[in-house]
Amino acid sequence: MTTLRDFSATAIDGQDIELSAYDGKVVLVVNTASKCGLTPQFEGLQQLHEQYGEAGFTVLGFPCDQFANQEPGSEDEIAEFCQRNYGVSFQMFSKIDVNGDNAHPLFKWLRQQKSGLLGDKIKWNFSKFLIGKNGEVIDRYAPTTAPEKLSGDIEKALIG
Repeated sequence: MTTLRDFSATAIDGQDIELSAYDGKVVLVVNTASKCGLTPQFEGLQQLHEQYGEAGFTVLGFPCDQFANQEPGSEDEIAEFCQRNYGVSFQMFSKIDVNGDNAHPLFKWLRQQKSGLLGDKIKWNFSKFLIGKNGEVIDRYAPTTAPEKLSGDIEKALIG
């Protein structure tokens, strides 16, 4: 069975990261954008990362420019924006596609595991996938779901 550990991705600084590095952690995977009405969710994502980090939780951010060109910047610009405006300390990755033929394999797998309102397509920026310690997808959340609304599910996953 495929799990999170079977994927790798390029970090925003260009380093390749094996996602097996997150074995045993509860992970929230989010496709992000810097120029979106939902961009302030970075603040809530960072709060979750800080609140539950020591308990074995982390956020993985994947910038995506597929929705109304709301992530036009370079990796350096994205990283600087996230740090300067939201103090993001969770792992950010290089810009990827989440839908279509060029979608990152991680997002192809995530979409297969949990469908959303538009079937398996990602609807918009800030779609969220909660992954358990075993690397399997627990749930998918709409872009408009505020990060703080996930606290209960994160706590359950950390106990489980």
